[in-house]
Amino acid sequence: MLPRDLKPEQFSGYPPEARKLVANYIAALQRLPLSFLPSLLREAIEYDYKFPPERKVLERELANLNSLSADQLDDWLQGFAQIHLSAALENFDWINAPAQFVEQLSSHLWTTHQLDAFRTAAIVYADRLRAAVPPASPAAPRLGMAVVGQGVASYDAPLFRKLRPHGAYYRRVNPENGVRVLLDAVAARAKAHPEPYAHWYIDGGQQAEHDAALTTVSYGALEPARAALLGKMRADIDRPGMGPEALRTHLAQLRPADLGLDKGGDEVLDRFRVKMLTEGSGTQIFSTTFAQWTAREALRRAQPLTLLVRFAPRQRQRPMNELLAATPESAELDPVGSLVDADMGAYYNWLNQQRLPGANQSSFLVWFEGHSQAVAIGPATPRGTTSTSTIDLGQILASLA
Repeated sequence: MLPRDLKPEQFSGYPPEARKLVANYIAALQRLPLSFLPSLLREAIEYDYKFPPERKVLERELANLNSLSADQLDDWLQGFAQIHLSAALENFDWINAPAQFVEQLSSHLWTTHQLDAFRTAAIVYADRLRAAVPPASPAAPRLGMAVVGQGVASYDAPLFRKLRPHGAYYRRVNPENGVRVLLDAVAARAKAHPEPYAHWYIDGGQQAEHDAALTTVSYGALEPARAALLGKMRADIDRPGMGPEALRTHLAQLRPADLGLDKGGDEVLDRFRVKMLTEGSGTQIFSTTFAQWTAREALRRAQPLTLLVRFAPRQRQRPMNELLAATPESAELDPVGSLVDADMGAYYNWLNQQRLPGANQSSFLVWFEGHSQAVAIGPATPRGTTSTSTIDLGQILASLA
């Protein structure tokens, strides 16, 4: 079937809001090339489970496509229209399984030497869309915070070397009640800007007491789900014919109920948690990887105004079969190695925050938990400076406001 034959009733298998969205733009969808449309439907079918910024991006893209004349649309998508598809792809159920279609399309493009042409078409389209529909500015300047080094008694090597050139390095920070100060700051921002999924607390260990207004994801709270997932992975690996691609496809089909995550009453966040565990590489067994990946995806998808990430000690590296079989009680922790991981993870958090709209007004703070070292980055913070004055985290945050 081709896009021109689309009818609203063919989307009956979509979730309610996604079905309504597609029905509103059915005329625009009918005009799109088949090499392009399933990628759009892959986003649309997940509409009910997307965060508000993701929904707005998709809505604005559909509205833009709908506003283009026939000649304009041909001009925008001419690169996609020139892609030759196989009969198998044309006959594929790309309406109900758009993600699987996109996977098979990638293989087809590779084997038919059309990958470069498709990539060029995608870049041209993305550039034109960005110019026609620029990203919206945040409701308030963003604030990112990272806490690293939990459980490390002392560490003599330099920290935050990649972040220091971009802000102020503090050498005499008062660490008393530091985590509570940062959590209270997130809560205050959530009260001042009460938007859904706009204020996050991600913990690589056991989460601290926090305000209920915060969107929270923690490695410790997901222990039962991680154990369930590792059990499924071990069973799949032992199954004949189950290679990496088949395993990836199976994991992508898991839903919150499959991992016992359907009791929280927030399907959007439950779906997010499942994706963190099934799509991340190492998020199931390394707490530092979990914290880093979750922060990256929260920034990319939810684009929060406030994000606090607290890294915790991960288990020591061992052969993969031992890692998959390990229990929380048997895991040997590596606090110093985790600090090294988290130091780099904090830098990546800052980089990912800088990719969001309003980056020039954003601020960032990283702190060595329980110790006196921190780096603050903000519009008014002198770059590449060092402070030897005694200061607490609350004062640093106030200087970033």
